[in-house]
Amino acid sequence: MEETINTDPVEEARRYVANAMEIIEKSKYDPETRSYKDKKYVRIAGDTLWKGCLIALDALLQIRKGKGRPSIEKYKEAAGKRDRKLLQFINLGYETMHLVMGYDGNKEGKVCEAGFERANAIIDHCAKLLPTPVCA
Repeated sequence: MEETINTDPVEEARRYVANAMEIIEKSKYDPETRSYKDKKYVRIAGDTLWKGCLIALDALLQIRKGKGRPSIEKYKEAAGKRDRKLLQFINLGYETMHLVMGYDGNKEGKVCEAGFERANAIIDHCAKLLPTPVCA
C-alpha cells in the first residue's frame, strides 16, 4: 500500500482529528457515568488533537524558525499579534486538549467533547486565515 503525503496543512490537521476520534472510541464510552473507561486512550487522543492543531498553527503563524521547538508562549504571542480570536481558541484548546486530556487523562465525556470542538475551532479558524492556494 502506497502512503500519500498530504501537503495541505488544514487537511492534515483534520486527519489528526479523525485519528483522535478512532483512538478515543477504543476507550469505550459509558453512558451511565458519562465518561470514558480508559484514561490511556483519552491521553493519546488529547495529544493527537493538539498535534493536529499545531500543524495548522505552524502553517499560519510560521514560528518554527531557529533552534529548538517553540513554546506555547511563542504560539500565544504570534496569535495575539495576528488575531485575538485565534489567541482565545489557543488558550482554551491548549488547556483542554494538551493539559486536561493529554496530561491528566480526564475521562469525562463533556471534557473530551470540548477537546474535539476546540480542535475543530482552531483548525477551522486557521483555514479562514491561511491564504488560499492558487491553481495553475
